[in-house]
Amino acid sequence: MAKTNWNVDKAHSTVDFSVKHMMFATVKGGFQDFDATIVADPTDLTTADIEFTIDVSSIDTRNGDRDAHLRSADFFDVENHPKMTFKSTVIEKTDDNEYNITGDLTLRGTTKAETFAVTFEGTGLDPWGNEKAGFAVSGKIKRSDYGLTWNAPLEAGGVLVGDQIKVELQLQAAKG
Repeated sequence: MAKTNWNVDKAHSTVDFSVKHMMFATVKGGFQDFDATIVADPTDLTTADIEFTIDVSSIDTRNGDRDAHLRSADFFDVENHPKMTFKSTVIEKTDDNEYNITGDLTLRGTTKAETFAVTFEGTGLDPWGNEKAGFAVSGKIKRSDYGLTWNAPLEAGGVLVGDQIKVELQLQAAKG
């Protein structure tokens, strides 16, 4: 397959995360507004150019008060930092259809290199003849690396919000 443009099909893609709450429970959420530019041969991502943008104000944890707090200066500070971006820099094949994609993640004005595991799930034609490709992405980041340090101590010890954020994306992209 030749290297071509692929656009994320937002109706069939998700950008989700999870974080420990009170040291023992997990809270999950996602972002509803995101976009990506992928120039790649999906069967060999080693030469791909990938750029991903998330509108952080689109956060959804199924709790309006929590979402408002996450949008505030305590966390994402969406008024001053409305977007989170990722741009690939190095892509290594680790197994059949599996890759480590390293790139520059910018969040809240801080840019750091992060690596995510990506699995190419395959390609196919939708009912209207459009070629689609599927990708699963997973990884972890430390929110404190990006200035997201708000927390509250717990009476029994520990903190309210964990530092490690698990990231999981299910992406369907359309050729063209």
